[in-house]
Amino acid sequence: MKTINLDFEEIIINSKNILFIQDIDGVCIPLVKDPMTRKLESKFIFAVKNLEKEFYVLTCGEHEGPRGVNRIVERSLRSIDQPKEKGLYLRGLAACGVEYQDNNGNISYAGVSKEEVNFLAKVPDLMRPSFEQIVKKIFPNLSQEEINSHASKSICKTRFSPTINFNSLFDLVKDDSEKRKIIQKSFEDMMNEIICKAKAQGLKNSFFLHISPNLGSKDGNEIIKLSSKNDIGSTDIQLLLKGAVKDSGVLFLLNKFIYDNTGKAPFGRNFNFRDSPKSIIEKVNFCKKYIKSEDMPTIIGIGDTVTSQKNTNNSSYSRGGSDRSFLELIQLLGKEFDSNNKIIFVDSSSGEVYRPSTKISGLKGISDEADNLKFDIIFQNGPKEYLNWFIAFAKKRAKLKT
Repeated sequence: MKTINLDFEEIIINSKNILFIQDIDGVCIPLVKDPMTRKLESKFIFAVKNLEKEFYVLTCGEHEGPRGVNRIVERSLRSIDQPKEKGLYLRGLAACGVEYQDNNGNISYAGVSKEEVNFLAKVPDLMRPSFEQIVKKIFPNLSQEEINSHASKSICKTRFSPTINFNSLFDLVKDDSEKRKIIQKSFEDMMNEIICKAKAQGLKNSFFLHISPNLGSKDGNEIIKLSSKNDIGSTDIQLLLKGAVKDSGVLFLLNKFIYDNTGKAPFGRNFNFRDSPKSIIEKVNFCKKYIKSEDMPTIIGIGDTVTSQKNTNNSSYSRGGSDRSFLELIQLLGKEFDSNNKIIFVDSSSGEVYRPSTKISGLKGISDEADNLKFDIIFQNGPKEYLNWFIAFAKKRAKLKT
């Protein structure tokens, strides 16, 4: 791990306004193959509470539902009532910027139409027949009972981000990267078919596919990271609402943070993910136009899913990962506003899902020398190490505020 130097902590702990914007899976929760087995330390939940309005989550997972983070919080605290009564749910954005939740579990999703919600509800059932066909073709010896078991693990019935997860099927092929590629390509085709069905129902500009991890995007479509001998590649594909990208989520959270602090929302009280400019540069300029320098907090962005892969035909790189865009935006805002923003990378390779390891190969597969995104701190030992630091930091910050 890069040493947590005094300058780093001094800058953020003594800043008048700080704002943590943090991913969840792989950062404060170790990566697991079955999302239903995720665990969260209760000490982290109380540390977040200590920071009050200085902390938001920003995740492609969801708050509510059986697979939602709220269920993990309730299991961690061994109570269904306590999180709501004491405001212990994780405040922030889920479904990559669609589903906002306060500490008491009150949820809103501005910018989403009734027709879109209705279609999303049907997606898991649309997936099921194609899932069976694909699995039977790749694994002809599986019984129906086994197929049903894999379907329950692989098809994630989430309200705003129905997902196909490959990890359960990857277990069947072990280290066969060619079979993993077949799984990835087959399900990418399946999800594109669902996009076509949405268009046929009048929802032409409603959805896109979020692939995690990815290699960036081309012509508006995210590029799947195909498996290799040394890298498992993409592990899931989500059907998301267009505009639901984490960097747009940063703007939503900034707008809310500044409103809470000043009583004035720079982008307007009704601003949501669909009002956001598209490119990172446009977002930076948007902030410069509407946010006063004195209102901009020192932002600490924390993520684990960042990729960089050298292209075989030339010396360029394909860069992506679901956390890259929001971390890049935070870094650029720090430079433009001179607000001392910091970027933290948590090495999630020690979980159940294979990721490039900073301990073994440095930043290979994650970043490169020409990468504009630079990490101020790297927690090489994963979520546990980050949690220990975060919990201690939250205590120090709380003491300063009292």
